[in-house]
Amino acid sequence: MATIGFLGTGEIAACMVRALAGQGHRLRVSDRNADVAAELAALPEVSVHPNDEVVAQSEVVILCLMARVARQVLAELPWRADQSVISVMVDVPLADLHRLCAPVPDIALTIPMPFIEQGGCPLPVYPESAALRQIFGPRNLILPVDSETALNAHFAASALSAPLLELLALGSAWLAEETGDPAGAEAYVAALFKGYMSPDGSGHHFLGLLESLATEGGLNATLRARMAQAGVPETLIDAMDGLRPRLGLATR
Repeated sequence: MATIGFLGTGEIAACMVRALAGQGHRLRVSDRNADVAAELAALPEVSVHPNDEVVAQSEVVILCLMARVARQVLAELPWRADQSVISVMVDVPLADLHRLCAPVPDIALTIPMPFIEQGGCPLPVYPESAALRQIFGPRNLILPVDSETALNAHFAASALSAPLLELLALGSAWLAEETGDPAGAEAYVAALFKGYMSPDGSGHHFLGLLESLATEGGLNATLRARMAQAGVPETLIDAMDGLRPRLGLATR
């Protein structure tokens, strides 16, 4: 088991701490957000410390700060060459982290989502991280990628979460208006789409599903065509392309 420090106590940090609590790790949480830190301190093996003590006491440090804050505080902390750093921050490139966290050589970037607390979270990572695999690998899918650019593209893909969840929320609300049962409507929609989320390894799983639902005149095909007429697919791709400059991805 490891001593793991968390710098930053926002939602993602809290979810990651809850995911690890009770597994025998010693968890050190920064006191930046007093309310969240106090809540986390009630969990097994969790204690709250100033940033410098979090770093000094930890073998692995997980960075969950806003980019602006990270650039202000990281360079002043007592980093050691025998530590590992895992960053979940957008807008702070790997080269900057090596400078800010010197002399730490083992630094990796990954993208956790809030449901990491329950396990089953995909964790793209660059470069490969033994620390990430040891800590989160037993309950989550570790996906090494070939470059920082590829990792940043995963950041863009992760942003699909909000628009897709909005569509599911809208669909659930529409169903609830018809049935008068909001909880049942949400349960149905959640179970319906959970059933689609088992990729077959081909890289074309979702396209295959679309083809299977493309019966001419069918309900799925009719609704999809209506959304296509409204420009929904193009709007989504345009919005994702709009993230390219921020993430350092080549423009098309």
